[in-house]
Amino acid sequence: RTTNGSPSPAPSSPGGPRPRAPPPRAGPPPRPAPGGRPPPARRAARAARGGPAVVASQVAGELFITLGVLMLLFVAYQLWWTNVLALQEAGGRADELQSQWKDKGDKDARDPGAFEPGQGFAIIYIPKLDVKAPIAEGIDKHKVLDKGLVGHYGEAPLETAMPWDEQGNFALAGHRNTHGEPFRYINRLEPGDEIIVETADRYYTYEMASILPQTPPSNVAVIDPVPEQGGFTQPGRYITLTTCTPEFTSTYRMIVWGKMVDERPRSKGKPDALVG
Repeated sequence: RTTNGSPSPAPSSPGGPRPRAPPPRAGPPPRPAPGGRPPPARRAARAARGGPAVVASQVAGELFITLGVLMLLFVAYQLWWTNVLALQEAGGRADELQSQWKDKGDKDARDPGAFEPGQGFAIIYIPKLDVKAPIAEGIDKHKVLDKGLVGHYGEAPLETAMPWDEQGNFALAGHRNTHGEPFRYINRLEPGDEIIVETADRYYTYEMASILPQTPPSNVAVIDPVPEQGGFTQPGRYITLTTCTPEFTSTYRMIVWGKMVDERPRSKGKPDALVG
């Protein structure tokens, strides 16, 4: 015992446990010597991130993917959605015309009247191609053709006849692709195939006579009163259909001609080709 009465620590025996040294504290990772290689962990992280060239290629790849998606959406809009919108517009205009004609009756039969640009006044049927489309005055792309309508060359200097005229060439234009594409398959028409135009008081039936597969847009003689390029030499009552060719381009024009073979009042009912 100690002099103050507290117990004194027992002396450690030579073979007893020794005190443990504290664990070493973790220090900063060793820095590579100048010119040496970085530690493996840092090399792995740098490889995962990639160098500037890898990052640039990744960004470029994402941009190309985005651009490709946008292009696909645009193509879908042009080839599909414009047809949906145009067919809705054309169908509504055709129903509206027929409703007006029922109210009007035959009191204004053969009255040529006057039509504003874009105003519908007739309906064209091509039974072989299952085509039914309103005809509007003028060939303006935005006001007429892009709405799925067929346009009448009715403005100077490309003014042509009306179906009820005693003679002349009733010339029409329509899209071959997109926006309802009413004239897409007119290249399939053959001599004798019927083209019918319905107006407020009458049905006019034409028979397809000839086709010009390709001609420059500047060849306006194709819509002459007597279209000699269609094989006609005498005044008569003709119809001309014009559209762009080749498909999905507007480089040239395709022309189809026909000659009127029948005219009947609406009171006598539809032509045989529209029945059934």
